[in-house]
Amino acid sequence: MFTKILIANRGEIACRVAATARRLGIRTVAVYSQADAHARHVQACDEAVCIGPASPRESYLRADRILEVAQATGAQAVHPGYGFLSENEGFAQACLEAGIAFIGPPPSAIAAMGSKSAAKALMEQAGVPLVPGYHGDEQAADFLLAQAERIGFPVLIKASAGGGGKGMRIVRQADEFAAALVSCQREAQASFGDQHVLVERYVTQPRHIEIQVFADTHGNVIHLGERDCSVQRRHQKVLEEAPAPGMTPELRAQMGAAAVAAAKSVGYVGAGTVEFICEQDGKFYFMEMNTRLQVEHPVTEAVTGLDLVEWQLRVASGEPLPLTQAQVTITGHAIEARICAEQPEAGFLPAIGTLRTMRTPEASAFCVAPVRIDSGVAAGDAISPHYDSMIAKLIVHGADRQQALARMQAALAELQVTGLHHNVGFLRKLVGTESFSQARLDTALIEREHEALFGHVDEQALTQTALIAASLRWWQDQLAPRADEPWSRADGWALHGAQRHVLRWQTSGDTHRVAITQERDGRLSVQVSHATADTLGQLQPDPALPHRVRTSSGFSAHVDRHGDTFDAFTTPGHLSLRWLDPLQQQDDQAAHAGQVTAPMPGKVVALLVNPGDEVKAGQPLVVTEAMKMEHTLTAPRDGRVAELLCRVGDQVPEGAELLRIESE
Repeated sequence: MFTKILIANRGEIACRVAATARRLGIRTVAVYSQADAHARHVQACDEAVCIGPASPRESYLRADRILEVAQATGAQAVHPGYGFLSENEGFAQACLEAGIAFIGPPPSAIAAMGSKSAAKALMEQAGVPLVPGYHGDEQAADFLLAQAERIGFPVLIKASAGGGGKGMRIVRQADEFAAALVSCQREAQASFGDQHVLVERYVTQPRHIEIQVFADTHGNVIHLGERDCSVQRRHQKVLEEAPAPGMTPELRAQMGAAAVAAAKSVGYVGAGTVEFICEQDGKFYFMEMNTRLQVEHPVTEAVTGLDLVEWQLRVASGEPLPLTQAQVTITGHAIEARICAEQPEAGFLPAIGTLRTMRTPEASAFCVAPVRIDSGVAAGDAISPHYDSMIAKLIVHGADRQQALARMQAALAELQVTGLHHNVGFLRKLVGTESFSQARLDTALIEREHEALFGHVDEQALTQTALIAASLRWWQDQLAPRADEPWSRADGWALHGAQRHVLRWQTSGDTHRVAITQERDGRLSVQVSHATADTLGQLQPDPALPHRVRTSSGFSAHVDRHGDTFDAFTTPGHLSLRWLDPLQQQDDQAAHAGQVTAPMPGKVVALLVNPGDEVKAGQPLVVTEAMKMEHTLTAPRDGRVAELLCRVGDQVPEGAELLRIESE
């Protein structure tokens, strides 16, 4: 076994690898960019070396620099995690030539599976079922359109070197093909440096099921069961679970055998995932093979009781697989939710910012545990535009799917994140939808449940309960500092009579007035609009939650305060409010209806209009790229393009005005 390894990654996966290494007595070396100098993965390792600026191209993608650090620190092996250089055959080869073990498959296997087109040709030879499509080298637009028409719409255009949902477009009719192809090729080039694409029949109501495989250097190849990853947005996974609901032992054996055959066909070693598209009747087709550990590997660990990172380390050091296929068992059910900085209501646009609060449910040790949290950030850390938007992974395990689902719902209710946009509220609704709770799974689940996820929300109940809770917290803050000095208290205390304050709060641009009154007997009355809530006016005595307020009717909420910003976590949901201090002048922000601004820092990759063009509300205007994903900005209203304020190739900050539309 190795005595020292270098972890060529960041965030939660680097922390995850470091935890297993520490348990095995293996020393670890972290590499970090200048933006990650104080990151958790740096603190989790025994040594840490800065490898460059924030940009991944100048740091985490610098194979030469990483190898220099590995040699200088005496690391015997490199664990690439996932993303960055994990599926880079050149990096794997360079490690071997430097005499450093690459904790992953041989370069030849990475190369064989790195091109989706080439991989499908290999799988066809190995007898693995394929989706009908075109996987060749001819890339002329007219030729690809002809292939799409031969296959039959809808079709899926997919980056051949892709992954993570990038460089993928569904095309439902011929007149949409050209624009989708250009966009797909552009995103593929930006993400993978290769604009080669393939075209396949788009399977309607597909399930995305993947098989975890493991192989050693002694010729042993086994699988560790399947994961269902059907719940996706923008072709990226949101919820994953193991085992796949409805999976029969016969179908698991068939898919497992196909996955093992795929791994054997390329001389695979280490952890890998063979991904399949499955129809509702059980037919399955090879989609791709990820030659690395997957983000969702914890659900497999939960149901098998195995540490897959430990297996990776043992296999890479030359040991045989710890178990045979017959010894692998699956116990219970596990579900993973990806907690991301994003705006679900805005097309899942990635978000950036600093985590003011990150309070997680009580977690247990990893593997078989009721609740597990994998994260690379904590309160005070920033989610930047340089890296992916994941905040954490929340994993639960239960005796069966029903218990796992109940634990996921409870854990999400306890998870409290503030300071930036995130998807926790969306996930709470998602796991509660009829489709997910009854395991009616396919990749269109989110679209099918759109009304439940994005439709009517009882905003009045949420706003009212949050206003009550925030006002009570404000009152307690006024009382707490001078509770034993009544003459100097700042709450308007007087010797006789009731004390009344009127507070002004701002929520998403709306202003609310709340009257809070303390009677002579100490009772508090909080009035929001025309509704009155009586309260005991005391904090709930809970050391773990020191700022929980409770009303006499049983309502409770946890309230965090950061200056004039109050975050109320209530039963209806989370709401951020700003107290409008009457002693400070409030600036009115005028709406600029005709402005089109960058929603986050990024690069302008396409301008779809010219000055003077007439446009309609919702018409695509500008395409930007941020976090390796393209975002199309549309016209906010009908009008004429008055001015273009950017050029293709410009790097623009968040809020930058890109163009202006004037009314007819």
